[in-house]
Amino acid sequence: MDAARLPDSALPEPFTGWFVQRGWAPHAHQLEMWAAAERRQSALLIAPTGAGKTLAGFLPALIDLAANPREGLHTLYVSPLKALAVDIERNLTGPLTEMGLDVAVETRTGDTPQAKRTRQRKKPPQILLTTPESLALLLSYHDAAKIFAGLDSVVIDELHALAFGKRGDLLALGLARLSSLAPGVRRVGLSATVHDPDFLRAWLSTDGRSEDPAVRTVLGRDGADPEVEILTTRERLPWSGHMAVHALGEVYERIKQAGTTLVFVNTRAQAELCFQELWRLNDAGLPIALHHGSLAVEQRRRVEAAMAAGKLRAVVATSSLDLGVDWASVDLVVQVGAPKGVSRLLQRLGRANHRLDQPSRALLIPANRFEVLECRAAKEGVRQRSLDGDPPRRGGLDVLAQHILGVACAGPFDADRLYAEVRGAAPYRDLERRDFDDCLNLVANGGYALKTYERFRRLLRDPQGLWRVASPAHVRRYRMNLGVIVDAPTLKVRLQNGRSLGEVEEYFVQTLVPGDSFVFAGELLTYLGIKETSVVVARASGGGEPKVPSYIGGRLPLSTHLAERVRAMLEDPTNAEGGWEAFPPAVAEWLRLQHWRSVLPPRDGLLVESFPRGGKEFLVAYCFEGRNAHQTLGMLLTRRMERFGLSPLGFVATDYVIAVWSLKPLQDVDALFDQDMLGDDLEEWMAESSLLRRTFRNVAVIAGLIERRTPGQEKTGKQVTFNADLIYDVLRKHEPDHVLLRATRADAASGLTDIGRLAQMLARVQGRILHRALDRVSPLAVPVLLEIGREQVYGEALDELLDEGAQALIDEATAPALDQSSLPL
Repeated sequence: MDAARLPDSALPEPFTGWFVQRGWAPHAHQLEMWAAAERRQSALLIAPTGAGKTLAGFLPALIDLAANPREGLHTLYVSPLKALAVDIERNLTGPLTEMGLDVAVETRTGDTPQAKRTRQRKKPPQILLTTPESLALLLSYHDAAKIFAGLDSVVIDELHALAFGKRGDLLALGLARLSSLAPGVRRVGLSATVHDPDFLRAWLSTDGRSEDPAVRTVLGRDGADPEVEILTTRERLPWSGHMAVHALGEVYERIKQAGTTLVFVNTRAQAELCFQELWRLNDAGLPIALHHGSLAVEQRRRVEAAMAAGKLRAVVATSSLDLGVDWASVDLVVQVGAPKGVSRLLQRLGRANHRLDQPSRALLIPANRFEVLECRAAKEGVRQRSLDGDPPRRGGLDVLAQHILGVACAGPFDADRLYAEVRGAAPYRDLERRDFDDCLNLVANGGYALKTYERFRRLLRDPQGLWRVASPAHVRRYRMNLGVIVDAPTLKVRLQNGRSLGEVEEYFVQTLVPGDSFVFAGELLTYLGIKETSVVVARASGGGEPKVPSYIGGRLPLSTHLAERVRAMLEDPTNAEGGWEAFPPAVAEWLRLQHWRSVLPPRDGLLVESFPRGGKEFLVAYCFEGRNAHQTLGMLLTRRMERFGLSPLGFVATDYVIAVWSLKPLQDVDALFDQDMLGDDLEEWMAESSLLRRTFRNVAVIAGLIERRTPGQEKTGKQVTFNADLIYDVLRKHEPDHVLLRATRADAASGLTDIGRLAQMLARVQGRILHRALDRVSPLAVPVLLEIGREQVYGEALDELLDEGAQALIDEATAPALDQSSLPL
């Protein structure tokens, strides 16, 4: 709490006494949040971790309930994580008990027992802690108007983590519905890392406008500057790879020196491998745990409880612990692998310390040489408080379709009124009536091409012109399939005794044969077979090489903000803090060798190198636009090269670089990277590729056209995909402008293809492409060439390429031995 005191009389009893008893004084922003509530203003609170954001969000409600006790739901708290809701309940219970306040606080998530959820509808607590999905479910009940009639406020925690995606769309539509059921309800958004406050103000507004005077911005004071260290490993720094196993011995040493450490990684596979290696090194027998989204909920809860009780020395975690679970005892955050964004790093930094007057400490572990540059860029971004994040996007039409059916489940609705209500949600502020009507028709009968099928007739229009659910069966199916998170189909992992360890993706299991071993839940397991919807395993005896699980969508793309910083660092040896000489010696030498052999990538242009190797012609482009954009670029480049007669064989992409190889040498680089590749080439590729089919499957599931679960059974991933492919083919043939195909194209233009970012890059580099024709591989190209063979490659042919060892490739790039004095700084 802030030592700079305001008058204790600013708060009523028993709150003043509670602060005094703890030796605290309220922060100015906490009092300002109370003042906003007194004026019935909504509020966006931007304050660093440790500034008491959660208390600031709940303080007005607690003060009101203390002065005016009443039954019924008063405040709704919405969290992006179930674990965060549980944590908040624990943290609120103590102060309420200490102040003697009779205020009921309960959670309602997918983990809440059915009996408790039924009771909560009949007798809701004064404060209910929930998630966007559970709120949507509550709003679909016929008694939703009664449940929410007296609602005073909605508090959205970690707003930045929700507002820019489809879960944010679902929540925004839910808030618009709440404003109809409880006019005048206040909205409160809490966040520590905000790169676009205007959009978040608009998101909290009831009319979707950032300039809405009914939404007040409250700023907390900055805390102590965090201390961010980049590990200079004593081991050999790899040229490529992203697991950073080489440095885990040094990470273990830091864990032993610290009190409690959170070790963050970027993928679940990396979490498993990192945890296994730390256990192998754990000669001191330290209590170290594992936490990621595929583990069984019971195991995750045990880890969270042990961490809260201070019983663990370290937890290896993915983004499952990114958000504000409050463990004040954490005194070191380790990021294994580059963080991919300044905001993400700050979010993870915020898990340590939780005191404004003391710095949070973080240790970054680069997995390879390019990641050293990215970690340096992230460290400078943190120092300058320069945040990055996703741009605002239009609300998803598939989410809107799901919401329309949810509204109908609660009772009949008028289309005109619902359209006006939906446009009060910021993501849908500019929604055209045609798009709304198409979504309504989709829910009603599937649209023109599908309306003859009985299964798609979910709504009927009554004589009064109101839309109603056609059958109670559709209500049950809606509630079973609600939500916008469409993961790859998964199977339970169970030991022979029936105990569940968690879930793995179905496609991964299809690669296994009985007897194979793999690492999961921190254990080496032997695959025995599949029984119904479960993978049956046994704990492996003895050693053996595990098949490490590979999870879909695990890799986060490099942010645009960090990419710009890395390009600036490469162009100018003095740009980074301390210049190149502050880099580890291996990295500084690598960059000097690149300068000698070729040239460094320009900040605002594009360096393209070409060279022969092993009977193939290689092209390497240093785009720094992230893996997703590079994958799309690779697809398009190979198509153009085929048309130019260059006989491309394949490509490989990293976050930083793309390499394409062909049988014939490149002639015209400018023509190859012309912006027109985003025209016909893009349309043809997207039409032919499986990308649109995969994207359509997800869109159709969210919109409710394809059901993952039906009463009495759950469909397999194959069944869902088969049904989606059939519908996709029908719509493409008979209704190419169907609303779900439009939604599919919109999704495909972002996300895994990142076409918007690719378009910006192509526009930026026009007339600024620097081509270097070399006689051999350059030092900067070595990392991407080492990735060949680790990933699937595409083109006219697949080939076993570059079977020479990695050292031979490195020797070629750096030979002949140089007089170091002749190299640039």
